[in-house]
Amino acid sequence: MANPLLEVIGLKVAYGGIKAVKGVSFEVSEGELVSLIGANGAGKTTTLKAITGTQPAADGEIRFMGRSVKGQGSWDLVKQGLVMVPEGRGVFARMTIAENLLMGAFVRNDTEIDADVDKVFAVFPRLKERSVQLAGTLSGGEQQMLAMGRALMARPKVLLLDEPSMGLSPLMVDKIFEVVAEFHRQGTTILLVEQNASRALQLASRGYVMDSGEITMSGPAKTLLSDPRVRAAYLGE
Repeated sequence: MANPLLEVIGLKVAYGGIKAVKGVSFEVSEGELVSLIGANGAGKTTTLKAITGTQPAADGEIRFMGRSVKGQGSWDLVKQGLVMVPEGRGVFARMTIAENLLMGAFVRNDTEIDADVDKVFAVFPRLKERSVQLAGTLSGGEQQMLAMGRALMARPKVLLLDEPSMGLSPLMVDKIFEVVAEFHRQGTTILLVEQNASRALQLASRGYVMDSGEITMSGPAKTLLSDPRVRAAYLGE
């Protein structure tokens, strides 16, 4: 396995007296697609918020590219290459598609931004067709495409995806997972947080199972996918 790009060590997060994340540890190495699965309320999104600086960590360590980033703000993390597509998309509703994509490149000052916009449009032709449309008028699936495209504009070293299939139609879910797979084939390192355990583990090389704020299982994705405990708890079998 390559050297870890992202390491989470003994992470604890609390909301008041409620312990939402209870000493979680995992890692994502360069070139991997790792899935973090679990039921709603397991602590997956809280974990991502702590990693990206939007929720304070009570204890533990977060290391990115070998350096501690615990307590750093999202702005600094994006500049370093740690980029998240949040649950609920979070697009700029009153900006156009094109403007949203340019906001993804706000931390950059190179000359290849326009070329990267073209690359996003190549992956998401529907966005190109509607580039001057306000993001707030898009469907949920189109907004998810835009949020993912905007994240790519930051040229992430690690892309964190929080529930990208949530609330989407079956056809759009298929499209989103196809795109996640394509991002990975193009070399993007990905941490995929998903309730759709089957689809997430089919894409991943490794996986972690989170339950009630703790990592309860981990291993090769194929092994987890065939584990009867995972199948019973998350695949309805």
